[in-house]
Formats: sequence, structure tokens, C-alpha cells
Amino acid sequence: MSNEAALAIDLGGTELRAALVDRDGKILAFAAVPTQAQAGPDVVIGQIEALAATIHGEAPALAIVGVGVGAPGPLDPLAGIAVGPPTLAGWLDVPLADILERRLGLPVRLENDANAAALGEWRFGAGHGARSLVFVTVSTGIGGGVVVDGRILHGRRGLAAEIGHMTITNEGERCMCGVVGCFEAIASGTALGRRANAATAPWDGSALRRLSGNGQVTGRHVVEAARLQDELALALLEEEARWLGIGFTNLLHLYSPDVLVVGGGIANGLDLMAPAIEATIRQRAMRAYRDVPVVQAQLGRHAGLVGAASLVLFDDGGTLAARMPVGPSTYPDARRDFNG
Repeated sequence: MSNEAALAIDLGGTELRAALVDRDGKILAFAAVPTQAQAGPDVVIGQIEALAATIHGEAPALAIVGVGVGAPGPLDPLAGIAVGPPTLAGWLDVPLADILERRLGLPVRLENDANAAALGEWRFGAGHGARSLVFVTVSTGIGGGVVVDGRILHGRRGLAAEIGHMTITNEGERCMCGVVGCFEAIASGTALGRRANAATAPWDGSALRRLSGNGQVTGRHVVEAARLQDELALALLEEEARWLGIGFTNLLHLYSPDVLVVGGGIANGLDLMAPAIEATIRQRAMRAYRDVPVVQAQLGRHAGLVGAASLVLFDDGGTLAARMPVGPSTYPDARRDFNG
């Protein structure tokens, strides 16, 4: 058995997580701390360094071959640059991969967190054995990644497959991006919770409000109430399933994957929504696309860590070659240290 492992970092706006992952996708050590997201990049990168030391200390006999980082977009995976993630204050064109390589003394690969999760599910989870996969995470928002013929679909500057912001209607609530009709604004867990709150009121005796402690109802409460056969929750979940089915049909037509994998908190209700999702796909998809399985993700909250590790261990995504030079006209300050 090999003693090699990758150090995987999941850089979130709320939590910073790290793991040592072997070539079988097994997590050998794990640690997490709250992200000091408002403190700027220098502080957060210091957190990454400290967490890396902590995690290596748990398994000092392992040979760490490199570091894979999953981070919120927008980012440029080829250049290794965090372009401007909205959940991290002060991050603008931060050459994160270069900085970590200098400080950790290891090769570093940077990837969008949703793409990293897609890779994890493709290599070790629900998409194992498929040549192509679309991964959709349905939680606070909707995101995802696409693996085509064994490679991440990056597009220009790594911005491809922004699944949550495809337009699926011309009505409804305005999205956080400012546009009406985004998939995320209509079918996310947040949107499901919003519809549940509009249909109930505190102390009205409904199952949804009881489960929420008579506070704000979330998408998770809707799934829980539906499992108790609450009629309102079942109706809300059926409406959610129809919207998801419309979005999934678009993704099937666009990417023609072997499998569509659904993760995130709302995926815990996928079995309840499956009949309505499948009916919507049968109604809307062209015949050749209707037999693509829609399945629940298997790796849970560790998908991004496992996928980030695979960037190093397996050259996933086809970008392990030396990162592209960054021209001054594109990122004028990216090759100097972000501190000045």
C-alpha cells in the first residue's frame, strides 16, 4: 500500500476544511476551522498554512505529493488565481496557487469548488465509471460542474457551466445576480424555503412551522415534513421537482452526460421528487436524452475535498501542465505578491 497522499483544501466563506486523501479516495486525516473571511487574503492564507501543518501532524509518515485547493469562484484554474470570490473580503486577482507553492513547498492545483466536487463524484462517487457527468448541487444556491470525456469543462477563464444562472423562466423572484428567472432563484433550497414561508405563518399549527420551531422554514424542513406525508410539503416538493426537471432537461440537452448527479441539502429529498423530475424530463427532453439516470451524490460534504485531492493524484481536468503565464494585460498585478 502506497504511503502517498494529497493535501486537500476546501476554502469556503464560512468554513476552511483540510484533509489528507489517498489514491483510493479515502480520507486519512481531517480538520476544519471557521474561515476568517472578512480579514483579507493574508490572514486566510495563514489559516491554510496552519491547517496544513495540523493535518500533516496527524499522519507524519505520509508523503504529501501536492496540494489541491477547491475555492469559490470566479477563479482561473490555469493561472491559479482567485479572481474575486464574493464570499471572501479583499480577494481580487490573488495568485493563490503561487503563494501556497512558495509557503508550503509543494505543487498546488486550484479549482472551482463545484468543479472539485464534480470530480470527486466522477472518480469515487455516484459517477464512478462514467465518461461524462453533470454534477448539480442544490442548497442555498445552485451550482455544479461538468466532466466531459474525463476532463473538467472549464471554458474561458474557468467560468464554464455556471448552472445556477441559466434562465428557466421570465417570472419569479429576482436572483442575487440581479436577473429574473435564474435556475438558482427558482429552484434552490432558498427558493423552496421562501415558497414554504409564504404558504404558512408562525404558530399556524402547520407541520412546516412546527418543524422550524415557528421560525423561518427552510428547504430542509420541507423535505422533513414531506417524509411525514404532510400534504402542503408534498405539494411544495412536487413544484420544486418540476422546476428541477426543467433545469435538468436543459443540462441534458447541453452536455449529454452519462449520468446527472445531484448533491446538496435538497438532494436528501431526491427519492421523493424523482417521479415528478422524471415525468418532467420525459415531457420536455428529446427522446435520446430521456434515459440518462438522475442519481443522488454519494460523497456528501467531502466530495470537494476528494475531488481537490484527485487534481494532484490523478492529473484530473487535464491542466497539470505548468500553469499558463499571466499576461500584464489580463492580470496586471497577479504576479506580484498580493500584499504589494
